Order: sequence, then structure tokens, then C-alpha cells
Amino acid sequence: MLTIIWFLVALGVLVTFHEFGHFYVARKCGVKVLRFSIGFGKPLYSWYDKSGTQYCVAGIPLGGYVKMLDEREGEVAAEELDRAFNRKNVWQRIAIVAAGPVANLILAVLLFWIMLLPGTTDIAPVIGKVEPGSLAFQAGLEANQEIIAVDGQAVATWQDLNRQLLKRLGESGTISFTVKYANSNLQYESEAQLDKWLQGVEEPDPVAGLGISLWRPTFEAIIAEVMDDSPAGQAGLAAGDRIVAIDGELIGDWAELVKIVQARPGQRIMVEYERRREIYTVPLTTRAVTTETGAQVGQIGIMPVRPEWPREMLRQQEYSISAGFVKAVHKTWDTSGFVLLSVKKLILGEISTKNLSGPITIAKVAGASAKAGANYYIGFLALLSISLGVFNLLPIPVLDGGHLFYYFIEVVKGSPVSEKIQAAGYQIGLVLVAGLMILALYNDVMRL
Repeated sequence: MLTIIWFLVALGVLVTFHEFGHFYVARKCGVKVLRFSIGFGKPLYSWYDKSGTQYCVAGIPLGGYVKMLDEREGEVAAEELDRAFNRKNVWQRIAIVAAGPVANLILAVLLFWIMLLPGTTDIAPVIGKVEPGSLAFQAGLEANQEIIAVDGQAVATWQDLNRQLLKRLGESGTISFTVKYANSNLQYESEAQLDKWLQGVEEPDPVAGLGISLWRPTFEAIIAEVMDDSPAGQAGLAAGDRIVAIDGELIGDWAELVKIVQARPGQRIMVEYERRREIYTVPLTTRAVTTETGAQVGQIGIMPVRPEWPREMLRQQEYSISAGFVKAVHKTWDTSGFVLLSVKKLILGEISTKNLSGPITIAKVAGASAKAGANYYIGFLALLSISLGVFNLLPIPVLDGGHLFYYFIEVVKGSPVSEKIQAAGYQIGLVLVAGLMILALYNDVMRL
């Protein structure tokens, strides 16, 4: 229920801003707005302003629209012809149509700005391990090196590294890295050759695909919390205990503990642990849990003590009001470019269409980000707003970008595109958009 609520909140905010963009510029251009609707279908609640515009919230909360006075949609009284959308000059029509996607991009800037003002703390992209034979191995990358640039573009955090690598998905050619060691100013350049890198892979992980795992502080096998009615709790394990061995196999860190326990679903194991410098051994039977992939893994119901990151591994940034705004604009621009690049890669087949997501996946991410905290939810809203804005600017009839495409043709040729050609384009666009929506929904269902 909370997932659905947070999804509807996100959709409501984004749609309201998008439609308000159309509404505001239409009013400024002297167009009469008949209805401003959030949602489709029969209005659940509505009211009118002094200009005669109806504002309503409709029953199907999957979008919205602004209905303007237009001779193409019905007869217009002679005294109101100058307030009809179709009577406005082409530049005014362009401004009105473009205002919706632009409003979404402006919203993204404001949301990123809100995120940046308190300052940010991110993790440095330091290599923890390099897989033998991997692309990173071929490039000569080593553990404890910090990646400071990819293809000449500076990267300062994990997020920067991930974004830069995502730009190379599905490509062939040379990828270059600039790295340095801790407490050294010397920089080293290296390269690897990509060959349709991760092309067609569903939900690709570019860092893992490169063959590296990023450095993390070691999680010692010390229990922070024992779940109620868990096998560990029933066996008498408690917070503060350190797991020493499982079935006689010594445990070095939490990752080793998880690996061993998961490999024994529903099995009886002997757990050796340390408490107040005394060593104890207890038997317990792991709980068999089915994962999303259908595999069974073992669990005993304990949580680790999370270590703190060393200060030298953190990248902290403080922003003034003006600097934060400039950074938010840059972040919105960069993300918009990445969305367009992803669209191009989907069309060229460099990214699998299985990565298209529909409302179910978006709802799940909305719920997860809201649960993680306000900052995560705001970031999710910003990314979704950019995606909505950029997608609507694509030159596909039925989308805002399709209307703009026709209007720019009108600017060049000096007269409107014929109604027949526009109608044919809208039919093609409708089929294309409907097909994408069906494919995205299918992917959602398959992920379930």
C-alpha cells in the first residue's frame, strides 16, 4: 500500500508540473484553457476559477492533460477566436507545447538543488579486487588504485564511475582509465578493448562487468542484531557475539559467513562463536529461503555490525546557494544527455529492450526510495522528471516532441503540415508508444 501511495505521489507531482507548464504559457499567450486535469476519466473532484477554467482530479491517476480552446475540436464563438490555440502564431504554439517538458526539467533542477544544499558525502572509487582475465585485468588496473578518470572524464565518486561506464554499454573500441595510488600525486594511464560490451545483458552492472569490485571496509563477523524467532536466536546467539567458524571452517569476515550459510539451506550446522573472550559451540538448523530467481539459500537471522568508512575514502562537498544551483543545472543537463544516449542505444540494439521499465518497476523504486529516506526519494523524483521531460521531447507524433516537429516544419516551409499527414503520423506514433508501453509492462510482469 505504501509503495502505491509513494508512486501516486510521484506521478501526481510530475504530471502536475508538466501540465502546469503547458497551462501557464498558454495563459501568457492569451489562449483560453478549458480544463486542467490531473488523471484521466470521470472527474472525482473539480472546481472553476474566474476565467472559466475547470480544474479536476480524475479517477485514472496515470497522467493528465490541459484542454485548450481549439477550432479543430469544436465550434468556437466568433468573439473568442483570438483565444483559440490554433489561431496563435507558430512560435507561440511551440512555446506552449515545449513548456510541459521544460517544466519537468526545471523541477529536476529544483529537486537536485534541494539535495545539494545540505552538502554531499560520497565514496571514492577505489578498487578492492580485480578479477583475473577481466577487462580491468587487461588494462593493468590493481587493487587499492583510485580511478580518477574514464575516457578523459573525471570521476570522483562511485556514482560518477558508474555513470561514465554506463555510457559505454554495448560499444566496441578503446576505453581508457586514469588511476592513482593513495598518498601519491602520480597518475597512470591504461586502456582496454571493448567488444559489444555487455550488449543485450539485462540489468547490466558496469562495475562488475569491468571485472572489479570497489573497496569496502571489512565487515567482521560480529553480530549487531538477532532476528526474533530466528535459528540464531533459538540457538542462543546474541548481539556482540563474533562468529569464529562454521562446521570447523574458519570465518574471516561477514562475506565468508554469508557465503557458507547460504550454501546450506535447511541444513544442520555447528556454529563456533566468541563471547567475552570465551569460545562456545552450538548446533542450529538454517532456514531455507527462496530468492527472486527461484534458488534456495540458507539464513540464520542475524545482522552485522557495520563498520565506518575511513575519512580518506569519503568525498565531501559543500555548496553555496549559487554554486548548488549551478551544480543542479549541470547535473540535470548531464542526466538528460545520458537519457538521450540510452534511447539511442536502445534503438541501435546496444542496450537490451529488457531494460525498459513500466509502472510496476517505477512503483517499486518509488516505494524503496521513500523507505530509504527523503534524499533518496527526492533524487528518484528528479531522475523520473528528467526522463519524462526528455521522453516527451522525442519527435514522435502524439508526444509533445511530435507536435514540435510539425511546428518546426511549418516554420521552415511557411505553412502548416497538412491535416492528413499529421493524422497519419499520429496513428504511427500511437502504435509506437503503445508498443513501448506494452513491452515495458511485459518486462515488469516478467520481473515479478
